[in-house]
Amino acid sequence: MSISKKSILLIFIILAIDQTSKIYVKMNFALGEHVEVFSWFKIYFIENNGMAFGMEIISKLFLTLFRIVAVGALAFYIRKLIKKEVRHGYILTISLVLAGAAGNIIDSVLYGLLFSDSYGHLAHFLPASGGYAGLFYGKVVDMLYFPLITNDMGETIFFSPIFNFADASISVAVGIILLFYRNEMNDSLEPKKEATVEAVK
Repeated sequence: MSISKKSILLIFIILAIDQTSKIYVKMNFALGEHVEVFSWFKIYFIENNGMAFGMEIISKLFLTLFRIVAVGALAFYIRKLIKKEVRHGYILTISLVLAGAAGNIIDSVLYGLLFSDSYGHLAHFLPASGGYAGLFYGKVVDMLYFPLITNDMGETIFFSPIFNFADASISVAVGIILLFYRNEMNDSLEPKKEATVEAVK
């Protein structure tokens, strides 16, 4: 199988896992409802307007549009890497980043139109009264919670963020790049640096 097909397959697998888990939680949990799988792992349904792990720094519309542009840039970057015959591991790692970004874009762009809200009840798919928000204003579904260290009061000391498979895909990819593919990343960006120098001259 060619690296381009492997990249596409990996992206679709991550998207399938991410969206399946989100839709399941959205349709079977009310907002804030949770289930303890292990003492250190819970399925805990929350929604957020912001970036990975629930951070909210910039406006919702800007963030969604930025993600769309970023996914387009990543797709172009992957195509460039394939043409340059860069190590397959690095290409697949960048594919993980693209898949994670795309997974959260789907929530932001479409979930507000497709689902009713989840406040105190289960959401409905394609409700007769319309969705809970307009295009580009959907909320990102998070559900993975790992309260690894808690105090005597049951409060989480570490790790408190609640996230989803898309977030995990991006975080794992960044870790892999820092550990194993820093040279590939630097080399792939080097032509841009040279072009900038030439432009200045």
